[in-house]
Amino acid sequence: MKKVLFTCIGTDRATGDCLGPLVGTNLKRLGYSALGTLDEPLHAQNLIQELKRVSTIHNPDIVVAIDACLGKSDEVGKITLSNSPLTPGAALNKELPAVGDISIMGIVNMGGFLELQVLQCTRLHTVMKLASDITHLIWQAVPASRKEIQLLKKQSQCS
Repeated sequence: MKKVLFTCIGTDRATGDCLGPLVGTNLKRLGYSALGTLDEPLHAQNLIQELKRVSTIHNPDIVVAIDACLGKSDEVGKITLSNSPLTPGAALNKELPAVGDISIMGIVNMGGFLELQVLQCTRLHTVMKLASDITHLIWQAVPASRKEIQLLKKQSQCS
């Protein structure tokens, strides 16, 4: 079985940008290897150093990058899957390295004007629904390793 690492990009400081950390938190609870959670977000300030650190520790076979994005009004709420990396921060004109071998993007709101304000005013319902849908799709498509699931069961029994 290939080692998959999910890099869930975003911050909990803007509703529209918390999609990645919400998915990361969900995936960790299900026993997946995920970088970027609500507790420890993966964002513009720590992205480069965290990716370097993780690549040596986890040595994943496949990196799946997950992030929120802005789109057209009729695309809001849709999920895109691409067989290529994503470029985080593109909507805010941030220059960050491409992330992932595969990318999943959730369209959280409309883009084109005042992107930062749009991300801050995005409906939480839209982001939560997308996070739930992405988590469920991953759960159906990518089995967590048995070792991770057994460790998760042990931790829940100790609680």
